Amino acid sequence: LVSQGKVDKAISILRKFEKINKSKIEESIYKEFEDSCTKALNEEENNKSYSVLDLFKTPRLRKITLLLIIIWMAISLTFDGHVRNVGSLGLDIFLTFTIASVTEFPADTFLTFVLDLWGRRWLAFGSMIVSGIFSLLATAVPYGIPSATMAIIGRFAVNISYNIGLQYAAELLPTVVRAQGVALIHIMGYVASILAPFIVYSANISPSLPLLILGIIGILGGILALFLPETLDHELPQTLQDGEDFGLDQKFLDFPCTKRRTTEEENVEHFRRSASSIRVSTRASFRGEIRSSMIHRGSVRSRSSITATKNAIV
Repeated sequence: LVSQGKVDKAISILRKFEKINKSKIEESIYKEFEDSCTKALNEEENNKSYSVLDLFKTPRLRKITLLLIIIWMAISLTFDGHVRNVGSLGLDIFLTFTIASVTEFPADTFLTFVLDLWGRRWLAFGSMIVSGIFSLLATAVPYGIPSATMAIIGRFAVNISYNIGLQYAAELLPTVVRAQGVALIHIMGYVASILAPFIVYSANISPSLPLLILGIIGILGGILALFLPETLDHELPQTLQDGEDFGLDQKFLDFPCTKRRTTEEENVEHFRRSASSIRVSTRASFRGEIRSSMIHRGSVRSRSSITATKNAIV
């Protein structure tokens, strides 16, 4: 709402929080919040626009964008390949297709429970690797039920990867070019899917060849996912500079489950990220990038209001 200039409506929702939680927020806090948002809107660089080309102008952001494109192409190709390859598994195509499609529901359900515990990076890596391994195993077991079982497990794993990829790109790309960047990545995924029928057609050479190719692509895509930064529990990039600097403090072997966080720390971090997003996400509608100096002023300006409202609203 703030990003669309509807500050009054945003404040009315905050007042509902106050009423439901039976908390009292000083009127000066709302006034300070309103003034901060209004100033941010007034200082927005309305004349500055961004395009998808901005993702390739700085080295680190360019690397992240290219990795996202390649990984999503691998996921899309693997997913589409498994969908089209059900007729080459030696069983009834209708039964095999139905069973393989049913795996999407448990895959989505599993991801709902673990995505915010294990993070995006290692889950993307693990699910793609598992998909690749079981696709390769399908070529090593007897043709028929054993082979189809391994292939369906591979399909289950790539279903998980597919849903991670949809969210991962949107979180890694800066707000000012997020829509254009996600669109580009998805288009490249569709381009990669053009190859899926040719991979399936390779079964005319050898029945094992499609699964062999899909297995290799899955493993390579999973390995590349490890070179992306983790987004779980991190403030997401808003500006192009944020995108360039995102993940610099992370280590290659960082795993979210190993970092224990208290409930209070999680609440503070959640409120800090939400408040920061409100301050700087005004460019979502205006497609401008807030000046770095204004971000720092806004951070200082809202620190007292964050402290005062944290326990009442979070």
